[in-house]
Amino acid sequence: MKICFVIQRYGKEVNGGADQLCLQLAERLLRAHKGEDYSVDVLTTKAIDYITWKNEYENDFEVINGVNVHRFGVQYERHTWLFNKINKLYLMGILPSFMHDLWLKLQGPYVPSLVKYIRDKKDEYDVFVFITYLYYPIVKGIAEVKEKSILLPLAHDEPYLNLSCIKPIFSQARGLFYETPEEKELVCSRFTGLSEDYAFGGAGVDLPSNVDGARFKEKYGVSDYIIYAGRIDTGKNCEELFEFFIRYKESHPGDLKLVLLGKNIIEIPDRVDIVYPGFVSEEDKFDAYAGAKALVLPSKFESLSIVVLESLSLGRPVLVNDACEVLRGHIKRSEAGFTYKDYDEFERNLHTLVSDDDLNESMGLKGKEYVDKYYTWDTIIGNLSGLIEVVRRK
Repeated sequence: MKICFVIQRYGKEVNGGADQLCLQLAERLLRAHKGEDYSVDVLTTKAIDYITWKNEYENDFEVINGVNVHRFGVQYERHTWLFNKINKLYLMGILPSFMHDLWLKLQGPYVPSLVKYIRDKKDEYDVFVFITYLYYPIVKGIAEVKEKSILLPLAHDEPYLNLSCIKPIFSQARGLFYETPEEKELVCSRFTGLSEDYAFGGAGVDLPSNVDGARFKEKYGVSDYIIYAGRIDTGKNCEELFEFFIRYKESHPGDLKLVLLGKNIIEIPDRVDIVYPGFVSEEDKFDAYAGAKALVLPSKFESLSIVVLESLSLGRPVLVNDACEVLRGHIKRSEAGFTYKDYDEFERNLHTLVSDDDLNESMGLKGKEYVDKYYTWDTIIGNLSGLIEVVRRK
């Protein structure tokens, strides 16, 4: 069995969610079939930065933890000004459909050599696994190997699902590997002619062996806190989180703090009850989850949310934005937290989580059970292996 993953970036230096998911799936799939005649290749670019697509990796080929990685040079870096102009016209709804393919090339990474490799070598592989729907090598690559392709869309409700150049890949893929039931429902509502062969995956949670919430509290001088983890940015709705938390503290004075973990893109309010420790280690991150009253995630657009799963895996409940169907689905299935639509619900549900210790604890236990049932790596890799076998036999 010879499996080939296709992804826009790949490597330990790459920190994107889809790219890291590909790395984990490729390595764990190979590990699960150790001792069998089974190999895993990855086709990717030499880029690290998804904004510029600048070629930074030098070698065309390397082996990373047993996975054969083939790198192709991006033909040209992204022309940021032109792409932003074309993208703005598309989002305004006035970009003609015949220019959608130009949008795709400008979005990048533009690697026709990678697509040619797929065309020339397709008979050497049993199954191709493409991650995620939005990029040039995935869109053009699937068209070359429709009959032996699996697509991990990582889709959420956004305008780019309507691009005329992208729509065909959903029906071209022989198999679909969804992260959540909500993602499947979204894709099925938007596209016709979808394959009946699908499975559910996502990302498993890797917990360190020694997690200690008290250690984080002592190290950073906090005792009673909620936590936000992720990019601190407008796109993650963080300004609203700041506003809601400040309003909450005005109504409920006390020691409760908001601890922020992640890359800082926007200005953080200068307050003693909003704590930003900067970059922290993996140990500190998981310790921070474990010591928190709850994790809060204000984002309206998530395809899975590994930070929610990490928090739940440590028995910590979550408070999430009801506008995100995926997050709402996690809460519905796990019963491990609350959603909120506006400030009043945010205030009421946050106060319940931080003041009702028994409910907090019971929700945390349900969250751990939820992750253990659906989001262990054994379950995810088992589901992917099964779908690969179905597609291979078609």
